[in-house]
Amino acid sequence: MDYSLKDKVNFYNEFKKFYFKILKAFAFDPQKDIQAANYLSQILKSKSNWSLENALFFFKNKIQEKNKILIYGCGPSLETTVNSIVNKRGKEFFKNFLNLAADGASVFLREIGLKIDSIFSDLDGITSEAFFYTDFIIVHAHGDNIKKLELYKENIVRFDKVIGTVQVEPMENLLNSGGFTDGDRILFFLRSLLNPNQRIYLIGFDFDDPIIGKYSKPNMIENQKGNPIKIKKLKFAKKLIEWLLKRMKNEIYFVNCTISTKNFNNISIETFLNEI
Repeated sequence: MDYSLKDKVNFYNEFKKFYFKILKAFAFDPQKDIQAANYLSQILKSKSNWSLENALFFFKNKIQEKNKILIYGCGPSLETTVNSIVNKRGKEFFKNFLNLAADGASVFLREIGLKIDSIFSDLDGITSEAFFYTDFIIVHAHGDNIKKLELYKENIVRFDKVIGTVQVEPMENLLNSGGFTDGDRILFFLRSLLNPNQRIYLIGFDFDDPIIGKYSKPNMIENQKGNPIKIKKLKFAKKLIEWLLKRMKNEIYFVNCTISTKNFNNISIETFLNEI
């Protein structure tokens, strides 16, 4: 039986047990998640000459262009790690990779002049400029970002290569690939689109650091101590990635990240550069 790319990327039935745990842990209103999903669906329906299947086809081709993928999170080690690599190898080094950014991490990459192949965002860490400096944007809808969806509606309509994801059961033009925060959602989204020989390196995934990176929100001017809800979200993201990595065939490395679990292969910047 042939499956569409949408079928391959959708993992709602597998992920919904985690979703119910998230709803309970954070007292989220599932009806607002549904409202956000409906709104994003309507926005995408207003796009001309766009289909989810075509967007996924082009995204899969983009993902498989290179054998090495860098995924950037917004943790406090983001700047230190990337700047260290730039100082040692230069910006040209990053052209060896596909560069995927979680939300506000894209702002930092843009500031230092690195090409961004895709941004995964619930729209709370970026500005409208993001729609002009990346090839793809994966927009996520949930109950807390309906106003952001309204704010960026015209950008979503005009931007060609956009894909919508949701927390709830997906509709005909939306996906639920699993995941909770922008960072872990990237891995969930990629899992069925990768070739087995592709390697993934994660930067700025500081799950066990109480400090939150300044690129998490546009109005932050420096790293700061995370509030209890943010810390709790990171713990959920960490558990989700631990669960996911057992089900992925690709080699996945965390580069210079603040994480305490032995379930992740956390390597130094020097080891990363020597491997490449």
